[in-house]
Amino acid sequence: MVDRLVNSEANARRIAMVESCFGSSGQPLAEQGRVLVGEGVLTKMCRKKPKARQFFLFNDILVYGNIVINKKKYNKQHVIPLEEVKLESLKDEGQYRNGWLIRTASKSFAVYAATATEKEEWMAHIEKCIEDLLRKSGKQPPSEHAAVWVPDNEAAICMHCKKTQFTVLNRRHHCRKCGSVVCGPCSSKRYVLRGQSDKPLRVCLQCYDELTRHRARAAAPPAAPAPQNTGAGSGGDSSADDDSDDDDDRVQPDQKHDEPKFYNDDEKTEETNNHSSKETK
Repeated sequence: MVDRLVNSEANARRIAMVESCFGSSGQPLAEQGRVLVGEGVLTKMCRKKPKARQFFLFNDILVYGNIVINKKKYNKQHVIPLEEVKLESLKDEGQYRNGWLIRTASKSFAVYAATATEKEEWMAHIEKCIEDLLRKSGKQPPSEHAAVWVPDNEAAICMHCKKTQFTVLNRRHHCRKCGSVVCGPCSSKRYVLRGQSDKPLRVCLQCYDELTRHRARAAAPPAAPAPQNTGAGSGGDSSADDDSDDDDDRVQPDQKHDEPKFYNDDEKTEETNNHSSKETK
Protein backbone atom coordinates (compact mmCIF):
# COMPACT_ATOMS: atom_id res chain seq x y z
CA MET A 1 0.00 0.00 0.00
CA VAL A 2 2.65 2.51 1.08
CA ASP A 3 4.97 1.67 -1.82
CA ARG A 4 2.27 2.55 -4.35
CA LEU A 5 1.71 5.94 -2.74
CA VAL A 6 5.38 6.97 -2.71
CA ASN A 7 5.21 8.79 -6.03
CA SER A 8 1.59 9.84 -5.71
CA GLU A 9 0.81 13.48 -6.48
CA ALA A 10 -1.80 13.39 -3.71
CA ASN A 11 0.88 12.27 -1.25
CA ALA A 12 3.16 15.14 -2.28
CA ARG A 13 0.33 17.63 -1.82
CA ARG A 14 -0.48 16.26 1.63
CA ILE A 15 3.11 16.53 2.82
CA ALA A 16 3.38 20.07 1.43
CA MET A 17 0.21 20.98 3.33
CA VAL A 18 1.66 19.63 6.59
CA GLU A 19 4.82 21.67 6.04
CA SER A 20 2.82 24.81 5.38
CA CYS A 21 0.75 24.34 8.54
CA PHE A 22 3.93 24.29 10.65
CA GLY A 23 5.46 27.16 8.67
CA SER A 24 8.92 28.34 9.68
CA SER A 25 8.58 26.66 13.10
CA GLY A 26 8.86 23.19 11.54
CA GLN A 27 11.51 21.33 9.61
CA PRO A 28 11.12 20.21 5.96
CA LEU A 29 9.26 16.90 5.76
CA ALA A 30 9.32 16.07 2.04
CA GLU A 31 11.88 13.35 1.36
CA GLN A 32 12.30 10.71 -1.32
CA GLY A 33 10.20 7.69 -0.43
CA ARG A 34 8.33 9.36 2.44
CA VAL A 35 4.58 8.81 2.61
CA LEU A 36 1.96 10.47 4.80
CA VAL A 37 0.03 7.47 6.14
CA GLY A 38 -2.47 9.26 8.37
CA GLU A 39 -3.25 12.24 10.57
CA GLY A 40 -5.51 13.25 13.43
CA VAL A 41 -5.81 14.70 16.90
CA LEU A 42 -4.77 12.72 19.97
CA THR A 43 -4.77 13.75 23.62
CA LYS A 44 -1.21 13.69 24.92
CA MET A 45 -0.52 13.30 28.62
CA CYS A 46 1.70 16.27 29.42
CA ARG A 47 3.43 17.20 32.65
CA LYS A 48 0.61 19.39 33.95
CA LYS A 49 -2.49 17.94 32.29
CA PRO A 50 -3.73 16.11 29.16
CA LYS A 51 -3.63 18.31 26.06
CA ALA A 52 -4.78 18.00 22.45
CA ARG A 53 -1.99 17.56 19.91
CA GLN A 54 -2.06 17.14 16.15
CA PHE A 55 -0.29 13.95 15.02
CA PHE A 56 0.96 13.02 11.55
CA LEU A 57 2.02 9.45 10.85
CA PHE A 58 4.51 8.98 8.01
CA ASN A 59 5.97 5.67 6.89
CA ASP A 60 9.26 6.48 8.68
CA ILE A 61 8.52 9.19 11.27
CA LEU A 62 5.82 10.32 13.69
CA VAL A 63 5.31 14.09 13.86
CA TYR A 64 3.21 16.03 16.35
CA GLY A 65 2.73 19.62 17.37
CA ASN A 66 0.63 22.10 19.31
CA ILE A 67 -2.63 23.20 17.70
CA VAL A 68 -2.76 26.96 17.13
CA ILE A 69 -5.55 26.94 14.53
CA ASN A 70 -7.00 23.51 13.79
CA LYS A 71 -6.10 22.27 10.28
CA LYS A 72 -4.37 25.58 9.53
CA LYS A 73 -1.53 26.28 11.92
CA TYR A 74 0.60 24.18 14.30
CA ASN A 75 3.80 24.91 16.21
CA LYS A 76 6.38 23.22 18.47
CA GLN A 77 6.98 20.43 15.98
CA HIS A 78 8.35 17.14 17.32
CA VAL A 79 9.74 14.49 14.95
CA ILE A 80 10.18 10.90 16.19
CA PRO A 81 11.93 8.26 14.01
CA LEU A 82 9.65 5.22 13.96
CA GLU A 83 12.58 2.81 14.14
CA GLU A 84 13.04 3.99 17.74
CA VAL A 85 9.37 3.59 18.75
CA LYS A 86 7.76 0.88 20.82
CA LEU A 87 4.01 0.92 21.55
CA GLU A 88 2.36 -0.36 24.69
CA SER A 89 -1.40 -0.50 25.14
CA LEU A 90 -2.87 1.00 28.31
CA LYS A 91 -5.87 -0.34 30.19
CA ASP A 92 -8.84 2.00 30.58
CA GLU A 93 -8.75 3.68 33.97
CA GLY A 94 -11.30 6.26 35.10
CA GLN A 95 -11.40 9.19 32.69
CA TYR A 96 -8.33 7.92 30.85
CA ARG A 97 -9.56 5.60 28.13
CA ASN A 98 -8.38 4.34 24.73
CA GLY A 99 -4.74 5.07 25.49
CA TRP A 100 -1.31 3.67 24.73
CA LEU A 101 2.33 4.53 25.40
CA ILE A 102 4.73 5.80 22.75
CA ARG A 103 8.17 4.80 24.01
CA THR A 104 11.56 5.93 22.65
CA ALA A 105 15.05 6.03 24.10
CA SER A 106 14.92 9.80 24.60
CA LYS A 107 11.27 10.41 25.52
CA SER A 108 8.18 8.37 26.36
CA PHE A 109 4.60 9.52 26.85
CA ALA A 110 0.97 8.42 26.84
CA VAL A 111 -1.63 9.38 24.25
CA TYR A 112 -5.38 8.82 24.16
CA ALA A 113 -7.79 8.47 21.24
CA ALA A 114 -11.44 9.54 21.29
CA THR A 115 -12.75 6.00 20.78
CA ALA A 116 -11.59 2.39 21.02
CA THR A 117 -11.84 2.09 17.23
CA GLU A 118 -9.57 5.08 16.69
CA LYS A 119 -7.05 3.63 19.15
CA GLU A 120 -7.08 0.35 17.25
CA GLU A 121 -6.56 2.12 13.92
CA TRP A 122 -3.72 4.32 15.17
CA MET A 123 -1.86 1.47 16.83
CA ALA A 124 -2.28 -0.87 13.85
CA HIS A 125 -0.96 1.69 11.36
CA ILE A 126 1.99 2.70 13.54
CA GLU A 127 2.93 -0.92 14.23
CA LYS A 128 2.76 -1.73 10.50
CA CYS A 129 5.07 1.18 9.64
CA ILE A 130 7.56 0.12 12.33
CA GLU A 131 7.46 -3.49 11.14
CA ASP A 132 8.09 -2.48 7.52
CA LEU A 133 10.96 -0.16 8.49
CA LEU A 134 12.75 -2.74 10.62
CA ARG A 135 12.30 -5.43 8.00
CA LYS A 136 13.81 -3.23 5.26
CA SER A 137 16.70 -1.97 7.39
CA GLY A 138 17.48 -5.24 9.12
CA LYS A 139 17.81 -3.37 12.42
CA GLN A 140 16.65 -4.63 15.78
CA PRO A 141 14.11 -2.64 17.83
CA PRO A 142 15.64 -0.66 20.72
CA SER A 143 15.80 -2.50 24.03
CA GLU A 144 15.81 0.51 26.38
CA HIS A 145 13.33 3.37 26.54
CA ALA A 146 12.96 6.55 28.55
CA ALA A 147 10.59 6.47 31.51
CA VAL A 148 7.10 7.91 31.23
CA TRP A 149 6.85 10.92 33.54
CA VAL A 150 4.28 10.78 36.31
CA PRO A 151 1.97 13.83 35.86
CA ASP A 152 2.40 16.59 38.43
CA ASN A 153 -1.16 16.32 39.72
CA GLU A 154 -0.66 12.67 40.70
CA ALA A 155 1.96 13.54 43.32
CA ALA A 156 1.13 15.91 46.19
CA ILE A 157 4.23 14.78 48.08
CA CYS A 158 7.67 13.51 47.02
CA MET A 159 7.47 9.96 45.72
CA HIS A 160 10.93 9.18 47.12
CA CYS A 161 11.01 10.43 50.72
CA LYS A 162 7.19 10.38 51.13
CA LYS A 163 7.50 13.48 53.33
CA THR A 164 8.10 16.68 51.39
CA GLN A 165 4.91 18.42 50.29
CA PHE A 166 5.13 20.39 47.07
CA THR A 167 4.55 24.14 47.30
CA VAL A 168 5.59 27.24 45.38
CA LEU A 169 8.99 26.97 47.08
CA ASN A 170 9.27 23.18 47.12
CA ARG A 171 9.05 22.57 43.39
CA ARG A 172 8.32 19.31 41.64
CA HIS A 173 11.11 17.61 39.71
CA HIS A 174 11.16 14.44 37.63
CA CYS A 175 13.69 11.64 37.81
CA ARG A 176 14.84 11.07 34.23
CA LYS A 177 15.43 7.37 34.92
CA CYS A 178 12.15 6.25 36.56
CA GLY A 179 9.86 9.24 35.85
CA SER A 180 8.85 9.75 39.50
CA VAL A 181 7.93 13.19 40.87
CA VAL A 182 10.50 14.04 43.53
CA CYS A 183 11.65 16.97 45.64
CA GLY A 184 14.96 18.81 45.19
CA PRO A 185 16.94 17.05 47.95
CA CYS A 186 15.73 13.63 46.72
CA SER A 187 16.92 14.42 43.17
CA SER A 188 20.19 16.19 43.94
CA LYS A 189 22.28 13.74 41.87
CA ARG A 190 22.87 13.58 38.14
CA TYR A 191 23.83 10.74 35.85
CA VAL A 192 24.54 10.37 32.14
CA LEU A 193 21.65 8.45 30.57
CA ARG A 194 23.09 7.77 27.14
CA GLY A 195 19.82 7.30 25.33
CA GLN A 196 18.52 10.66 26.51
CA SER A 197 21.53 12.99 26.59
CA ASP A 198 25.32 13.15 26.67
CA LYS A 199 25.03 15.50 29.64
CA PRO A 200 24.28 14.39 33.21
CA LEU A 201 20.55 14.44 33.93
CA ARG A 202 18.60 14.73 37.19
CA VAL A 203 17.85 11.38 38.79
CA CYS A 204 16.36 10.43 42.15
CA LEU A 205 18.63 9.06 44.89
CA GLN A 206 17.30 5.51 44.50
CA CYS A 207 17.98 5.42 40.75
CA TYR A 208 21.39 7.02 41.27
CA ASP A 209 22.37 4.28 43.73
CA GLU A 210 21.14 1.57 41.36
CA LEU A 211 22.96 3.11 38.38
CA THR A 212 26.25 3.47 40.21
CA ARG A 213 26.04 -0.09 41.56
CA HIS A 214 25.37 -1.38 38.05
CA ARG A 215 28.30 0.63 36.69
CA ALA A 216 30.58 -0.76 39.37
CA ARG A 217 29.54 -4.33 38.54
CA ALA A 218 30.09 -3.72 34.85
CA ALA A 219 33.50 -2.12 35.55
CA ALA A 220 32.61 0.80 33.30
CA PRO A 221 34.82 3.93 33.04
CA PRO A 222 34.33 6.22 36.05
CA ALA A 223 33.27 9.26 34.01
CA ALA A 224 29.55 8.51 33.72
CA PRO A 225 28.09 9.79 37.03
CA ALA A 226 28.42 13.48 37.82
CA PRO A 227 26.82 14.19 41.21
CA GLN A 228 25.74 17.77 41.77
CA ASN A 229 23.57 19.59 44.26
CA THR A 230 20.47 20.60 42.34
CA GLY A 231 18.02 21.36 45.14
CA ALA A 232 14.57 22.80 44.64
CA GLY A 233 15.82 26.33 45.12
CA SER A 234 18.49 26.13 42.46
CA GLY A 235 16.16 27.06 39.61
CA GLY A 236 17.94 24.90 37.02
CA ASP A 237 16.77 21.67 35.40
CA SER A 238 13.26 21.66 36.83
CA SER A 239 10.51 19.66 35.20
CA ALA A 240 8.96 22.84 33.90
CA ASP A 241 12.03 23.54 31.78
CA ASP A 242 11.93 20.30 29.82
CA ASP A 243 8.51 19.48 28.41
CA SER A 244 8.59 22.04 25.61
CA ASP A 245 5.16 21.09 24.24
CA ASP A 246 3.50 21.42 27.63
CA ASP A 247 2.41 25.04 27.33
CA ASP A 248 0.71 27.57 25.06
CA ASP A 249 -2.56 25.68 24.68
CA ARG A 250 -5.39 27.21 22.71
CA VAL A 251 -7.34 24.03 21.99
CA GLN A 252 -8.66 22.03 24.94
CA PRO A 253 -8.49 18.20 25.02
CA ASP A 254 -12.26 17.81 25.29
CA GLN A 255 -12.94 19.94 22.21
CA LYS A 256 -14.52 17.96 19.37
CA HIS A 257 -12.23 17.00 16.50
CA ASP A 258 -12.69 15.18 13.22
CA GLU A 259 -11.98 11.48 13.14
CA PRO A 260 -8.40 10.57 12.12
CA LYS A 261 -7.76 10.14 8.42
CA PHE A 262 -5.68 7.24 7.12
CA TYR A 263 -4.77 7.23 3.45
CA ASN A 264 -4.96 4.00 1.48
CA ASP A 265 -5.07 2.52 -2.01
CA ASP A 266 -8.86 2.78 -2.22
CA GLU A 267 -8.66 6.55 -1.89
CA LYS A 268 -5.87 6.72 -4.47
CA THR A 269 -7.88 4.57 -6.88
CA GLU A 270 -10.92 6.79 -6.41
CA GLU A 271 -8.85 9.91 -7.15
CA THR A 272 -7.44 8.27 -10.28
CA ASN A 273 -10.92 7.30 -11.50
CA ASN A 274 -12.22 10.82 -10.87
CA HIS A 275 -9.31 12.30 -12.78
CA SER A 276 -9.83 9.90 -15.71
CA SER A 277 -13.55 10.63 -15.87
CA LYS A 278 -12.87 14.36 -16.05
CA GLU A 279 -10.45 13.84 -18.97
CA THR A 280 -13.04 11.87 -20.97
CA LYS A 281 -15.72 14.50 -20.65
